[in-house]
Amino acid sequence: HINNALKEELSEQNSVVANFATTASDNKTYMVEHYNLDVIISVGYRVKSKRGVEFRRWANSVLKEYILKGYAVNHKRMNQLNEVIRVMKRVENSLDSKQVLAVVERYSQALDLLDAYDHQNMIRPKGNTATYILTYEECRKVIDSMKYGNNSTLFGNEKDDSFKGSIGAIYQSFGGEDLYPTLEEKAANLLYFITKNHSFSDGNKRIAAAVFLYFLDKNNALFKNEEKLIDDHTIVALTIMIAESNPEEKEMMISVVMNCMK
Repeated sequence: HINNALKEELSEQNSVVANFATTASDNKTYMVEHYNLDVIISVGYRVKSKRGVEFRRWANSVLKEYILKGYAVNHKRMNQLNEVIRVMKRVENSLDSKQVLAVVERYSQALDLLDAYDHQNMIRPKGNTATYILTYEECRKVIDSMKYGNNSTLFGNEKDDSFKGSIGAIYQSFGGEDLYPTLEEKAANLLYFITKNHSFSDGNKRIAAAVFLYFLDKNNALFKNEEKLIDDHTIVALTIMIAESNPEEKEMMISVVMNCMK
C-alpha cells in the first residue's frame, strides 16, 4: 500500500519519508523510516479491513468537525473584526492613518489568541492583580495639573458626581468577589466609564486617557520592556472609538482595550 501510494499519489518520496536513528528494545540503533500525514491518510483509505474502515470513519469525522468548527470560528472572527470596523467607520474623520493602523495591528494580534474550539468570542487575557487603589482626590489633582496647559475655562469642570462613580465602579464587588478582578479589566472599564459618562464640561476624552494611563503607571504597568504598553496613537484611537461606540458594543470594546494591553 505504501509503495502504491508513493507511485500513484506521492511522487516526491523525499518530502513524505524521513529516516531517523531509533533505539530498539534490544538497545541497538536502527535507521527507521517515518512517514508523514499524507502517507498515513493515503494508506488508511486503501486498506480494505476492519481497521481500515475504522480509520476512514475517524478521518471523516475529524474532517467534518474541522470544516464545521473552522467555518464557525472564522465566521465569528470576521464578525468581531467587522464590529471594530463599524466603530472605526463612525470615527474615520477623527482618526489619522497611524491611529487606525495602531488599533488594527493590536486587534489583529488579539484575534490570533482565540481559542477556536472552546470559545465563540474574543478571549480576554488572564491579566494581573491591581495592587494600587485609585482615589478620586488624586485623580482630581491629575486633572487640575492638566488645566495649566489648556485654555478652556470649562476644562475639567465636573457636571455631576459621575466621575466619582466611574472610579468607584471599577472596585465593585458581589458576594465578596470583585466584578473586575484583574488590573486589565479595571483599567479598560475605567477608560470606558470615564469616556462614556461625559462627567466634564470639556476635556472628557483627554481626561479619560490621562487617568487611564495614570492608573496603569501607579500599578507599574505603563511600560513593558522599557516601551509604553499602549502607544499614543492606540490610546487616542481607543478613546475616540469608545466615545462613538453604542452601549451594546461595550463588552467588545472592553475586550479590545484589554487585548491591546498585552
